[in-house]
Amino acid sequence: MTQNALSEEQVRRFRDQGYLYVPGLFSGSEAQGVTGWIEELEAREEKAGDVWKYFETAEADGQRLLNRIENFVPHHDGFSGFVADDRLLGACGQLFGETAVLFKDKINFKKPGAGGFEAHQDMQAGWDQYGDLHISVLVAVDAQTRENGALEIVPGFHDKGLLGEMWAPLQDENLVGAAWEPCFAQPGDALFFDSFAPHRSGPNHSAAARRAMYLTYGRVSDGDQRARYYADKYANFPPDIERDPDGEYGYKV
Repeated sequence: MTQNALSEEQVRRFRDQGYLYVPGLFSGSEAQGVTGWIEELEAREEKAGDVWKYFETAEADGQRLLNRIENFVPHHDGFSGFVADDRLLGACGQLFGETAVLFKDKINFKKPGAGGFEAHQDMQAGWDQYGDLHISVLVAVDAQTRENGALEIVPGFHDKGLLGEMWAPLQDENLVGAAWEPCFAQPGDALFFDSFAPHRSGPNHSAAARRAMYLTYGRVSDGDQRARYYADKYANFPPDIERDPDGEYGYKV
């Protein structure tokens, strides 16, 4: 791990606020390359045993929209190298104070008309089974704006522990005194945030997708939990193509 992946000031800011915005973490050409890879994954035929595709129904017209892709790193050579880039893996190691390891990987597409995500802490989704702390990195693929539902986060609440119930969105009473900060970003920018940091996003009211990649890392002292996490998720919330047509599935947080 390169010791200067992040500056001491950036590490201090992350630990104080629970998140860190790093503009231009990836160059324009690198961002274009990532965009091309994502478009390649989106265009792949939906099939069992490949990347996990999840869909939603647009509120306006009932159209089936690609909501997100998960578990794509094992199925793409470019991304398997990208997630180990020192600006991601090494930087998270600095923030943890120990070596980091990839925990999960997803791409949120947020197509025009797609809904947002209610306020929550990532740890509410049962992540405590896999470690005491995780760090996610949002890598902006498209510009993240107010109109298209950019991520919003509450600084300084990451050190308050679990604020609400497991498997349920946060309520107003859980967030008394919270000040939401929008995280507007351009392609190639990155946002590192703590798994206890409350965050949310609004619907996409624009005419274009608002794609964002989320790479989540854990501490090596907690072990490599990625395979276990995805095995558990598959048992409860498999990708659309691999579901029992008579089963009932619901996304909680």
